[in-house]
Amino acid sequence: MSFRVRKYSWQLAPSSVQEIRQQVFIDEQGVPADEEWDDTDEIADHYLAVSHDNRPAGVARLFPSVTDTAHIGRMAVLPEFRGRGVGARLLEHMVREAAGQYQDLYLSAQAYAIPFYQRCGFHVCSEPYDDVGIPHVDMRCLAPRQVSDQLSQRATPMVLGQDEERWLVNTEADLVANLDSLANQARKQLWLYDRELEHDLYDRLRFREIVSALARGHRHCDIRLLVHDDRPLVKKRHQIVELMKRLPSKIELRLVNQDYPIEDYPFLLAERQGVLVRHEFDKPHGYAQFASARRNKLLSESFLRMWENATPSKEFRQLSI
Repeated sequence: MSFRVRKYSWQLAPSSVQEIRQQVFIDEQGVPADEEWDDTDEIADHYLAVSHDNRPAGVARLFPSVTDTAHIGRMAVLPEFRGRGVGARLLEHMVREAAGQYQDLYLSAQAYAIPFYQRCGFHVCSEPYDDVGIPHVDMRCLAPRQVSDQLSQRATPMVLGQDEERWLVNTEADLVANLDSLANQARKQLWLYDRELEHDLYDRLRFREIVSALARGHRHCDIRLLVHDDRPLVKKRHQIVELMKRLPSKIELRLVNQDYPIEDYPFLLAERQGVLVRHEFDKPHGYAQFASARRNKLLSESFLRMWENATPSKEFRQLSI
């Protein structure tokens, strides 16, 4: 059965939008009415999926929270339409539409639905928590434009440990999307090798927040930064350096030793699966893989050889005194 998706403002939405949420969330799942209806409805776009014979089947909403970020929520499908692809049709439609406006999509998922959202490029970014008596996790898609082009080709796009195919990186936007998507899924280990920590790439608010959350979120996290030149870190106040000051046991910076063999291209490693490789230091071109244990192992061995011969950052040590 085919379904069409229509978009409405709250003021112009048909009564079926509220009726579906009432039936699924309040009547079926026991969500309190005062938790279900909120002021966000007034500013959100509301999506209604209808069958070929114009019967309402499912709903969802999308609303902006800050610049470049939007939240997806209140996704509900009537019992008689479940298992027919209504939810997938709604979510894919919203991701494709949001791809032209937002760089970051959030949602709160009921725990059992994690695989469903992973099929549209969302990854888990929180520990489980309780919401009105139902287990939930936060999920995030940091590359809606890239993911939207691959929804019909990949089973779990950009999900660490699951998406085995390469993502080609051709532009700065591709580089940022893949970098952040990999880093945000690291739960303990993140290793980075580059000529320097360029401000435009590594001093962005979103990347700083990702690294900060990783450093604070795991007792034994392992964040290593290996660079050729650390002077740009102090010429302009770099927030990664500020993080290192506050969390010296969680983030370590070293300088490569030019007397030993070093790689002539930068890369990032996330856990034991994810890799992001650029072909040259000063260009974005390269590729990312989210489930390549073999490539990750090879690059990890190379990283460790350089790390063992590297020296502590004098600039950072002076800055910390």
